[in-house]
Order: sequence, then C-alpha cells, then structure tokens
Amino acid sequence: MEPIKPIKCCGDGTTCCSDSSVTKSKKITALQVGLGLLGLVAWYVVYNQLLPFSHFFSYHLLGLEKGGHPGETIQFFVYETPKVMMLLTLIVFIVGMIRSFFTQERTRKYLAGKRETAGNVMAALLGIVTPFCSCSAVPLFLGFVQAGVPLGVTFSFLIAAPMVNEIALVLLFGLLGWKIAAIYLTTGLAVAMVAGWVIGRLKLESWIEDWVTEIRSAEAVVIEKKLSWADRVNHGREAVRDIVGKVWVYVIAGIGVGAAIHGYVPETFMASIMGKDVWWSVPAAVLVGIPMYSNAAGIIPVVEALLGKGAALGTVLAFMMSVIALSLPEMVILRKVLKPKLIAVFIGVVGSGILFTGFLFNFII
Repeated sequence: MEPIKPIKCCGDGTTCCSDSSVTKSKKITALQVGLGLLGLVAWYVVYNQLLPFSHFFSYHLLGLEKGGHPGETIQFFVYETPKVMMLLTLIVFIVGMIRSFFTQERTRKYLAGKRETAGNVMAALLGIVTPFCSCSAVPLFLGFVQAGVPLGVTFSFLIAAPMVNEIALVLLFGLLGWKIAAIYLTTGLAVAMVAGWVIGRLKLESWIEDWVTEIRSAEAVVIEKKLSWADRVNHGREAVRDIVGKVWVYVIAGIGVGAAIHGYVPETFMASIMGKDVWWSVPAAVLVGIPMYSNAAGIIPVVEALLGKGAALGTVLAFMMSVIALSLPEMVILRKVLKPKLIAVFIGVVGSGILFTGFLFNFII
C-alpha cells in the first residue's frame, strides 16, 4: 500500500494551494463576470430594437398595410417571437441558478411534519421555486408520503408548482405589467392553499392507491453537494438547455395562435364571448383549458392577445389557470398514485377555486 502523502498546509494549519492556481481561478471568474455583463448589455440593446425591427420588416420590407389583418398578424409574430424567447432564456437562466438552492429533497424536509394550514401556506410558497414538471409529480408525491407530509399539504404543492412558477410570473410582468403578475401570483397561491386545505379536511387518504399507502415512512439519507457559484451558473445553463429546448415549440405555437387572434379576431367578437358581462364565459374557459396541453411560456402569448382584444381579465385568468394547473397529461400521470375518486375531487376543488377567481375578477375589475 502506498503511503499517504502529506497535505501541504498554510501557516495557520489550513489546507492551501499554490498562488498560481488562486490567480488562475480569479482570472477565470473575472472573465466569466465580464462576459456575463457584456451579454446582458447586448441582450438589452437587441431587446429594445425588436419593436422597430418588427415594424420595418412587416410594413416596409414586406410592404404590408399597417392596420390590415395580414400586416398586424405578421408584425405581432415577428415582434413577440424573439421577445418571448429572449425573456424566457434570461428568466430560465436566472431561475435555474435560484433553484440550485431549493432541491426537491430539501423541500420534502421542510414540509415533513408540518401541520395543515401552516403547511399549506409553506407548500404553496415552496411550489414557486422548487423544480417541477408533470413527469416529476409521481416521484414527488411518493417522497412526500414517505416523509409523512399530510395529503392536503402535498396537494397545495402539486397545485402551486406548475401554476404559480416564477417563469410564468416574470413573463407576465415583462409582457403585461406588474399588476397582472401580482394578481396572478395572489390568486394562484390562494387557490393552491385553499384547495389543499379543503382536500386535507376531507380526509381522503384511503383514496390513494393501496401500493402507495404500503410504503413505510423512511428517512432517506441524502448527501447534498455544496455548490460553488460556478456550479450554480452551470445549473442556469443546463436549465436553459433543458427547459427552453423542450418548450420552444409550444412557445412559437402559442405566439402563432396569439398572432392570429391579434390580426384577425375583432374586439367586439372577443368581448361578446369572453367579456365580463357574459356569465358563461368563465366556466367555458375552464372547460376549454383543461384538455389543452401547454405550459406557462406557451400560453402567456395567447393570454396577451386575448386581453388585447377585449377579453375579460377574470375569464382569461381562469383559462390560463385551468390549462396549467388542470392539464390532462398531469391527471393521467397522477392516476398512477391516486384513485379516480380522488382525482375527481382534486379537479372539482381546484376547478371551483379557479371559477371563483374568474368570477371575482370579472366582478371587481
């Protein structure tokens, strides 16, 4: 066996490294910071030129009539596509770094043993920043069951995570302003908290699939690696590659639908079927939204176009919430761990909260 080599120590007894390696590390860090700042400046300059370019491309280069249906449609698409993609890329990168502080294992530990009500609030808030997608719903549900997290608290998380995520909030802020983003944040969290609390009060643990309830509560030993800022930057890059690489098709499809609405749908028509005076518009929007499969990034351009054409805020919010929080694919995935009766209760409780939100905002705004 080879002898263990002594570790070189500094004068104070701590492990140290050579001056050259420290200098090299600082140079690399400074270079990365410099390139990052240069990239932000370039992003800002390009972003501010998107609107003039879309007008030049549509009305001068293509010669389309300003105010005409084809011109308005093309101008909307040429402007919104790079705008949303640039916002999405920047947001996902920053969010990827933030999410490196909130792993799913850490979230499970935070919620373990929490009482309902306080647990519902914490679960909904953690749902905003914890990495989540429909495919992770089952592993998260099993992990929460193992950790002894109450059923209602678990559902508060499962509702808030897809619906009130930070990507949706920042996109709403960038496209529609802080008031719409704040309204969506408040109502989304309220729906997640109240729906989870109601499900918890109903004591429906027996409606979980039997094989799930047989899992013995066991404290998993998770050794979390301490991440450096370089690691967190890499998390941001991986998030861009993973998330933007998956959703860009839905984003462009959503912008295409929004462009068609913006260019061809008259405001009077949209107001007649999605206006606040049309009582059935909110339930119709929820029923239309449930079978649709999209994410926040893909549905927000459609929301922007609907609001621009005179659709009521409450109706549009109800549509967006139903698409994101009650998507059919997620229900199919949750069927692996939940009996049909519990899925029906889940849809009914969350759907009622969304309906209430839609009617409320149509009434007060």
